Amino acid sequence: MSDDLADRRGTETTVYQPAEDSLLLAEAAVEEVGSRARVLEVGTGSGYVAATVADEVGASVVGSDLNPYACAQARDRGVPVVRADLVSPFREDAFDAVLFNPPYLPRDEDAARDDWMEVALSGGETGREVVEPFLDDVGRVLAPEGFALLLVSTLTGVEEVVEYAGDRGFSAAAVREESHSFETLTVLKLWNN
Repeated sequence: MSDDLADRRGTETTVYQPAEDSLLLAEAAVEEVGSRARVLEVGTGSGYVAATVADEVGASVVGSDLNPYACAQARDRGVPVVRADLVSPFREDAFDAVLFNPPYLPRDEDAARDDWMEVALSGGETGREVVEPFLDDVGRVLAPEGFALLLVSTLTGVEEVVEYAGDRGFSAAAVREESHSFETLTVLKLWNN
């Protein structure tokens, strides 16, 4: 790979690569999303989840990410992608499903970095500083019978996320859960009441 292409595509230190949380979200999405669905994956990163849903389900999937290197990697994976902050550029009632594996780790000031990986990992002081703006706006882009699949961690506070979502008019149900040594990951399915 040429240096120019490596710079344009980023490296594993600039784009979040699939890990256990990505795999869990992809598994949940494959089970929940229909073949004719219009799907948005917010914060697509490398495009793994979006590509998995498109390949295994046959849904029409687009990704979005703030990180230009992630957009390039997702495109390389065959995912149509838009450089965007959360759901801001998308029209109302556009998607049957919105998938999001947000930055959910509470910020560790001792380990804080000033780069794209910090953006991909840090959910601020509470771990919910990206989740909450997502919940504030995602209902706008969901089709009337649409839903969101949101991955959260016990480090983020699953109950707090469910409560915040409820205050925004969403019902929530856990559709997947997986325990690890320092956290439990949960995929929440959210739909408008």
